[in-house]
Amino acid sequence: MTTAAVVGLSVLLFVLGVIGFFIKRDLLTQFMAIEIMLNAANLAVLGLSRGADRAHAQVLVFFILTVAAAEAAVGLAIVLLVFRRKKSIKTEDLGNLKG
Repeated sequence: MTTAAVVGLSVLLFVLGVIGFFIKRDLLTQFMAIEIMLNAANLAVLGLSRGADRAHAQVLVFFILTVAAAEAAVGLAIVLLVFRRKKSIKTEDLGNLKG
């Protein structure tokens, strides 16, 4: 694939993530949309680094994926705790998160 195709694909994935975040109203879908946006940004970095013949960005993306894995674990734990407390993961039901 060419650099323009990779960047175009990453833009498309990022837009789909933004649309998914604002359209869906449950925490898991919004969480997955955020992960899609993060991976789209990683794909753009890799595509642009490939076009510039630089391999340094691959190391950066590796560290970003490591942070994303930790973020996914913490985010899913938060979603689980919210579900246990409120018995719902709909964002409309989470207006007041005080104990």
